[in-house]
Amino acid sequence: MFSLQQTPLDAAALHADLLTQAAGALVVFEGWVRNHSHGRAVIRLDYEGAEQLAAREFSVIAGEAKTKFGVLALRCAHRVGSLQPGEAAVWVGVISAHRGAAFDACRYVIDELKKRLPVWKKEFYADGDSGWINAP
Repeated sequence: MFSLQQTPLDAAALHADLLTQAAGALVVFEGWVRNHSHGRAVIRLDYEGAEQLAAREFSVIAGEAKTKFGVLALRCAHRVGSLQPGEAAVWVGVISAHRGAAFDACRYVIDELKKRLPVWKKEFYADGDSGWINAP
């Protein structure tokens, strides 16, 4: 499952979506907005995303992770809109029968999302400047 959302991420609800007695492990990655980037003070981030394309790409990435690591299920939620330092921007959860597969798959999923997901980030700095990060 994948979602882009304007509202704050609810880690407990996302976690609950993955509960099953078949799993022996849940590994979660939660990415937060930090107050600095490359030596500059960051006051906020704006995220934009293409929801249908992102959901399709997540489905491909999830399929790859299931094949490579044998995980049972995956869940990802990503914020869009304006976020302040300290807010969660992305949440990835992976369940598996064993912890090793869950750890490996979670890292694979977040790394692939950062490369392939159509979600774009603009940083706003304390000095009044701003810029898109890793935009095509």
